[in-house]
Amino acid sequence: MITSTREQVVTYAILVFFTVIALVPIWEIVATALSSSTAVNTGVPFPRGFHLHNFVDAWNRGHFGSYLRSSVIVSVVVVVASGVLSTLAAYAFGTMRFPGSQVLFYVFLLGLTIPEEALVIPLYYDLRGMNLTDTYWALILPQTAQSIAFGTFWMRSYFRGSSRSLVEAARMDGASSWAVLWRVLVPAGRPAITTMIVITFMWTWNEFLLALVMVTSDSRRTVPLGLAFFQGAHSSDTSLLAAGAVLVALPVVLVYLVFQRSFIEGMLSGAVKE
Repeated sequence: MITSTREQVVTYAILVFFTVIALVPIWEIVATALSSSTAVNTGVPFPRGFHLHNFVDAWNRGHFGSYLRSSVIVSVVVVVASGVLSTLAAYAFGTMRFPGSQVLFYVFLLGLTIPEEALVIPLYYDLRGMNLTDTYWALILPQTAQSIAFGTFWMRSYFRGSSRSLVEAARMDGASSWAVLWRVLVPAGRPAITTMIVITFMWTWNEFLLALVMVTSDSRRTVPLGLAFFQGAHSSDTSLLAAGAVLVALPVVLVYLVFQRSFIEGMLSGAVKE
């Protein structure tokens, strides 16, 4: 389909408009983080000076080093565990036929439909009965289960749409089901897997409710919970709060920037086409 110059101009104008809408709040937070805590907010989205010590003060006074360590531990374990288990489950649902497969798959999908708020209280009592509250496992196990539901749904779509010629060629060469999965489908499905990993990481990193209910020790707080406590203690210092918010959001931004090409490719295609 051939588009006219006028249509292209209108399209780019709309994209620029919504890009500005999305970036202005981010720019204002960064500008506030770089401004002096004594500066008067005039509503102009430009930094009033470049006070980089705001980030140092926020890091030291907010104990963000400890919170970032906790978030990294929880996020990495959840991403790895849910990624492997989701891939195995989705491979079975997407390429194999066995009794009860459809019913079992819909059971997996319940994890996407039941809100976390409805489960957090009974989940707390269950984990407390196993002496797991106020531990990293109280955050890792529930979030892994939630992420497996999404990951299985996402990767099943990829496996169902994967190239049959690649699988058949591997079968003719004597490859087992295990070899087909890890040597053929997983390397070919890198964009889909990367998209699943990035989304799971963002969800896990930004999780607040579970950390609020399950964790009481300051050393095990994750960054969203730590930022909430930091905000309560420094509610009048907007520059310091903005610096803390930037520190919390920076790892997610970096992960997206590193994997953006595969992430976008996975969102647009998600499968190998013949």
